[in-house]
Amino acid sequence: MTDGQMTDKTARAGINESVPATFEQSFAKLEETVRALESGKLPLDEAMRLFEQGMVLAKRCNELLTSAELKVTRLQSAFAEQMRFLQEDEPASGDGAGQNSTT
Repeated sequence: MTDGQMTDKTARAGINESVPATFEQSFAKLEETVRALESGKLPLDEAMRLFEQGMVLAKRCNELLTSAELKVTRLQSAFAEQMRFLQEDEPASGDGAGQNSTT
């Protein structure tokens, strides 16, 4: 293995290790990466490294958003189910409300 290949593999490993844990951190790092790439002032090797890093960050952001969306969907479904049960119980409890009066 040549030194160039070793450096390339080391750089790629570093990209995955430096992916921030939160969506906000990942997105901020992605925006920073995009700005650097859009500047057009980078050498090709650096631009390729940043592009690869950007793809990793974009994937992480997408994973985090998909996970959040799934959680929201599950919460909405659980809430809708609870509301359905409450609505089914209302007519049964409402029927006896006027029968306790003494005449």
